[in-house]
Amino acid sequence: MAVVGHGPLLEREDGAAATLRQLGANVRTLDLWDDPVNLIEDDDDENNVRPRALVFEALDRPDLAVAALRTVRGEATFDSVGALIAVTVGQVARIEPSSGFDDFVLHPYVPEELYARIRALEWRRSEFATEERHKVGPIVIDKAGHEVSVQGRPVQLTAKEFALLAYMCERRGKVLSRDHLLARVWGNRYDGGPRTVDIHVRRLRAKLGDALPLETLRGSGYKLRAPTGDDPDDDEDLED
Repeated sequence: MAVVGHGPLLEREDGAAATLRQLGANVRTLDLWDDPVNLIEDDDDENNVRPRALVFEALDRPDLAVAALRTVRGEATFDSVGALIAVTVGQVARIEPSSGFDDFVLHPYVPEELYARIRALEWRRSEFATEERHKVGPIVIDKAGHEVSVQGRPVQLTAKEFALLAYMCERRGKVLSRDHLLARVWGNRYDGGPRTVDIHVRRLRAKLGDALPLETLRGSGYKLRAPTGDDPDDDEDLED
């Protein structure tokens, strides 16, 4: 979980961070004006650590939370993570449907309600993600479960390897430059260079083998080949 709020208030006893920790959640906190990259740790990718939900403690200032949400969404890691805004009862009417939040919760918190709303938020996001389950030849990419298989055989990918594969799948047939992939998958604030993309592509090829129809275009980037039409099952969305 990630809790975004205002400075010292983040660690108060009745705050979302403390409440969620009491419920057993792993929580990271961020000041409203801090860089969202501070929520990411160096070994998250290797350990397959993924954010489950974002809680913005707006309380009496929902306008500040809306601005902070836009900033956090600019970081690729949090682009599709569900977001909950926490407000006092007097601010409920100020929450606009267009604000970008998936739901709200009232402060002071009832721990059971906060937990239930986060679980409901995860479930809704998961249901949406299942609509983006794809087949690329013999490769099945399940965005909801963060799982990949080749001809029914599970393949273990790191979080960034999975994100890179899923992003290229969504833009199949298009030439994607290394700088473009770096910005969209790693985020605009990532300090590494385009070589990072090459390393992850090499790992994907090693794990997926000839099943991955990925072309390297010298001087341009990469392209996941579009289906030829010979295989009627190629590149179709899968339904449960």
